Amino acid sequence: MSRIGKLPVVVPAGVTVKIEDGNKVTVKGPKGEIARTFAPQLGIELKDGQVIVTRPNDLKQNRALHGLTRTLINNMVIGVNTGYQKTLEINGVGYRAEKSGKTLTLNLGYSHPVKMDDPAGIETAVEGNKVIVKGISKEAVGQYAAEIRMKRPPEPYKGKGIKYDYEVIRRKVGKTGK
Repeated sequence: MSRIGKLPVVVPAGVTVKIEDGNKVTVKGPKGEIARTFAPQLGIELKDGQVIVTRPNDLKQNRALHGLTRTLINNMVIGVNTGYQKTLEINGVGYRAEKSGKTLTLNLGYSHPVKMDDPAGIETAVEGNKVIVKGISKEAVGQYAAEIRMKRPPEPYKGKGIKYDYEVIRRKVGKTGK
């Protein structure tokens, strides 16, 4: 039995979970609403304020989907209740970020500013040299933060670039003179 899959997902107060035919799960909460369709062979049911995921047999495919489905439902519940957030730091002389409307403008040492429009359901904020990406979908927040980071990944010699706030850049020594 899957250690993660057999754990029930506790639904907090203020969050409603609706399970429709074809394993379509809709989660509504104070921050918004997320809907997702899961594999039809798994059993998803709501009992006493908890979502329980069961599998019909121990086939490899069902074992793989069991824990994944439970975790995705848990992420949906957390997302609509508290939301997700990732923080990126911009390091480098002249590197900066500006926010105007739904457009994030990054000056990263290129000959032109890099403009990025916030995707639906994602919100960015700029505080000094930090860019904060917020949203209710863990997947979407992580993906957009990764796309911002890829505009100028950190380099190992001076540590310039965009990095996650928890990321540690392994530094290399430069050239040695004779």
